[in-house]
Amino acid sequence: MADFTDTLTDKHIAMIAKQPVFFVATAAPDARINLSPKGYDAFRVITPDRVAYLDLGGSGNETNAHLLADGRITVMFCNFEQPALITRIYGTGKPVLPADDGWGELAGHFTLLPGTRQIFDIAVDSVQTSCGWGVPFMEHSAERDTLKKYHAQADPEKWASKHKGRVESIDGLPTRPTDRYIAGEAPPSES
Repeated sequence: MADFTDTLTDKHIAMIAKQPVFFVATAAPDARINLSPKGYDAFRVITPDRVAYLDLGGSGNETNAHLLADGRITVMFCNFEQPALITRIYGTGKPVLPADDGWGELAGHFTLLPGTRQIFDIAVDSVQTSCGWGVPFMEHSAERDTLKKYHAQADPEKWASKHKGRVESIDGLPTRPTDRYIAGEAPPSES
């Protein structure tokens, strides 16, 4: 019952726009598979064959490490209402940090949130839709503000010191650490 397309269609884009949560999976040779839920208004369809999502600092930076090592990424959206539907975007991604060429163009698609550390730029290889009949009905009541509050209130020097040493994944793969965007400051600019 799965259907594949090479790019996102208008129906895919409309379904994605209604979802309050999405899931991101990455892997690299000899490393764990990483699967992360994502919320907030953090996903954008740039073109039918290019998507991106805004990433806030958290407990790790596995997606960054995996994309640097392997590049493969899958993004999944589930419709928890009617109709039952799952949309998966298979692609190749790269982390774009505030100091990188291309940051300004990508950042212009988002409202930067406190703690923004990078944007993942994804070239769509294929899109799969499937029934989602086994996915339960769920109702979205509210977003959690905890992560945004944490970043907005954190001391910038202590935060930078803590995260400066985070230069590898849990499996020892290298990451590219970054400064974070702090609410109230001018957004990071391209160098």
